[in-house]
Amino acid sequence: MSSTVDASMTGEPTPAPVTVPKEYVHKRAAEEVLLTGWEQLAEDSYRITAHWPRDHRAYGVRNGYHDPMLLVETVRQTFPLLSHVAFGVPIGHQLIWDHFGYALIPGGLWAGAGDTVPRQRGAADADGAVPATPPAGEAYDEVQIDAVCQDVVRRGNRVAALTLAYVVSRDGEPIATAQTRFAVQTPAIYRRLRADKGDAAEMMARAVPLPAPIPVARAGRAVPREVVLSATDRARRWQLRADTHHPVHFDHPVDHVPGSLLLDAARQAAQALHHQAPVMAVAMECDFSRYVELDEPCLVEVTQLPRDPARRDRVGVTLQQGPATPACSIIVTVAPLATA
Repeated sequence: MSSTVDASMTGEPTPAPVTVPKEYVHKRAAEEVLLTGWEQLAEDSYRITAHWPRDHRAYGVRNGYHDPMLLVETVRQTFPLLSHVAFGVPIGHQLIWDHFGYALIPGGLWAGAGDTVPRQRGAADADGAVPATPPAGEAYDEVQIDAVCQDVVRRGNRVAALTLAYVVSRDGEPIATAQTRFAVQTPAIYRRLRADKGDAAEMMARAVPLPAPIPVARAGRAVPREVVLSATDRARRWQLRADTHHPVHFDHPVDHVPGSLLLDAARQAAQALHHQAPVMAVAMECDFSRYVELDEPCLVEVTQLPRDPARRDRVGVTLQQGPATPACSIIVTVAPLATA
């Protein structure tokens, strides 16, 4: 289900693995497709393969470790893939996030497949951070995602809602778990739900002007374009930066702020709270109440929470538009990011 060439034999760079059709993962750019294949294991379980590029243009390697947002995007791409190939959901139907969470598995690390001497573990290793160490000559790490479908709701002959539980592995060793629940809406129902905010091109044209980013070091990013937070006049509060020209977050026109950008904002806010030293978001739990609109400012606010049972710091993040309840609430668990 994937195709690579041994660069050490040819002297040429390893070509990108063959991926699933981009339409199945709701991407316009083929280079943003991470999934390389899938198979059904049982009536309600599937195995999906994926590649993680070391030089991903938004979620590249940091301090020698893969970005957890690469895990988030990999799992996100399985929603539409399984909806279309396993449940017959037509392309054009909308998948609406209700809940998403992931956790890196503590101690679930190893040397890269091409290493002969195990690398020494650092502080983040113990919390599950994934070192980017593919075999020599390759630019990708291969991962495997085992997904189990649960609590399927049907209306007539179509799927209306679905829960998925995941175990993500590399070289046969589990490195993360994840779970999500989402609803499926027909184009007609979605248009009624969105009313005058359902035209993607119009909403992107009406997007809030992009405010200045906070310093890259404080957000834990490499370049200003990847920073999705802007300073406000209050501590622990930022304005969301939704760059509608961003090639990853806005790979194709959408009528609202994508969920992946909200998770990116939460982990950057957690880093900004601990900005004296780099941290990694080793777990997230996200509840989505409604869409974050492009044409209204959105405030991102953090609260320090009690530590988890493993004594790791936790941060509560809310994304708020107007006086209503938060559009999205996220708990981020962080661990110090060791230098690989």
